[in-house]
Amino acid sequence: IMETFFGRLKNEMYYGYESCYDSFESFKMALEEYIDYYNNRRIQSKTKWMPPVKYREASMCSA
Repeated sequence: IMETFFGRLKNEMYYGYESCYDSFESFKMALEEYIDYYNNRRIQSKTKWMPPVKYREASMCSA
């Protein structure tokens, strides 16, 4: 699971964007924003096109 996450992170926010970060602090801030996006807003087909948080809430209610 973690390898998949880090692979997506590198492809979506790092590879090709290395020069966009002028300091470690700017990279750290972008990383924190990406993690929030990934956990709370990123939609995908396996979550029925819902953000992960909404999908978890829906699956907990239907259990």
